[in-house]
Amino acid sequence: MPLFDTETPRAALRDQLRAAMLGVLDSGRFILGPNVEAFERELADYCGVRHAIGVANGTDAITIALRALGVGPGDEVIVPSFTFYASAEAIPPTGATPVFCDIDPETFCLTAESVRAVMSSRTKAVIAVHLFGNIAPVREIEALGVPVVEDAAQAAGSRSTQGRAGAIGRIATFSFFPSKNLGCIGDGGAITTGDDELAERARMLRFHGSRDKQSYEAIGYNSRLDELQAAVLRVQLPHLEAWAEGRREAARHYEQAGLGELVALPEPTPGAEPAWHLYVIRSDRVQQVAGALAAAGHGQRAYYRTPVHRQPAMAAYAAGASLPGTDEAARTHLAIPISPVLSAEQAAAVSGCVAEALR
Repeated sequence: MPLFDTETPRAALRDQLRAAMLGVLDSGRFILGPNVEAFERELADYCGVRHAIGVANGTDAITIALRALGVGPGDEVIVPSFTFYASAEAIPPTGATPVFCDIDPETFCLTAESVRAVMSSRTKAVIAVHLFGNIAPVREIEALGVPVVEDAAQAAGSRSTQGRAGAIGRIATFSFFPSKNLGCIGDGGAITTGDDELAERARMLRFHGSRDKQSYEAIGYNSRLDELQAAVLRVQLPHLEAWAEGRREAARHYEQAGLGELVALPEPTPGAEPAWHLYVIRSDRVQQVAGALAAAGHGQRAYYRTPVHRQPAMAAYAAGASLPGTDEAARTHLAIPISPVLSAEQAAAVSGCVAEALR
């Protein structure tokens, strides 16, 4: 079975998707049109915030969110190293310096303690990555006195006692890359916030630093969610909650199949109900597991064997960084099949393959 199954959940929506795309073509409105406006309202309502701002992709969303917070040259932004490269890559374009913090390898999320360990007088923001769909402890980090940007690229549909992903920190960012929990048919992203001033500044920055297309008060970006992608996302958003529950059910199938007796399962942070974008196990014998799954035709992938602070382009920012939790997670992790429609039988098949590999 594939690592992702995005097509089966979407199959019943094909007629609606075609109609939505043709509607955009017939309208002649392709940039910041009625579908973008409607999707922004609908996404904000879903998350439980006042504002959503559609942008071109999830990476731009982080950069623009940081700029909206006033991050600039001389500032530092704390970010975990065990994450997709874009979480850190989005920082230098603001003029700020990325500072890498460690994670808890059981949850794959940064902690208030790991953030505190690398804070300085120059810390202007923290990017809390809801990795694999888990919910980082945003409120605990905010208690340290620093604004938090939620990187919710992998967490659409996740929720916790802190709130829904996208509505916990000062500002949050999403990616709608096709494989995400809520994916479009190309690139797309969004920023969500309950802060009117931050929302207005983000809207200005996404359009060349202009509020009225006449005067330009900042060096901004040409970063807008396409009308076509917004139309596709509007068809799918009403189904996100059911898909998220399907992902949680898939995780329960793995638990009931006894997979946790063979390898370490991902641990939700306290109070979290993750909509698992990826289901990532850990084992000291992970290469054997990966080989057995591949031989049986099951999807599997190691995502961050080389964490961000060890990437060549980040060497200048990572001198002397000691991140033991990150190194452990990088060495031992493996993503296995997950989707909203993964059945108990499929979970049992994957678990049996893992058992055979470790026998």
